[in-house]
Amino acid sequence: MTVEVGQQVPDFTLEANGGKEVNLSDYRGKYVVLYFYPKDMTPGCTTQACDFRDNHESFKDVDAVILGVSPDPVNRHEKFIDKHDLPFELLADEDHKVAEEFGVWKLKKNFGKEYMGIERSTFIIDKEGKLMKEWRKVRVKGHVEEALQYLREETK
Repeated sequence: MTVEVGQQVPDFTLEANGGKEVNLSDYRGKYVVLYFYPKDMTPGCTTQACDFRDNHESFKDVDAVILGVSPDPVNRHEKFIDKHDLPFELLADEDHKVAEEFGVWKLKKNFGKEYMGIERSTFIIDKEGKLMKEWRKVRVKGHVEEALQYLREETK
């Protein structure tokens, strides 16, 4: 079963950079932009993370926090954050349980090989913890601006 728009998002706990544990419920009272991405340090994921970084203040202006999730371990997240000066937390979903809850752990094909991995997706969770909006099979170019525009319109 995956989370659906309008439904309460089940709370989860994942380890974040800095070794701390983050609960989704820690962010009640704020909008949460939860984005799933395949792998730290890859070109598309770096572009996406840097787009979120460059718009971080604008998301704060609409009372939103950004949380990135991938199956990478925390130490890899920390290198990614340091290299690109990312001002938001990256969460390690090494057993892909949260990705499965959101229905983004998928069979992928690349250069003729099949493997399981993250389908790039973004979810906006409202201040009460309900799913407001989802984007699946995200194309990086222009996506962060689209998510920010959605929040600006919803928070008027």
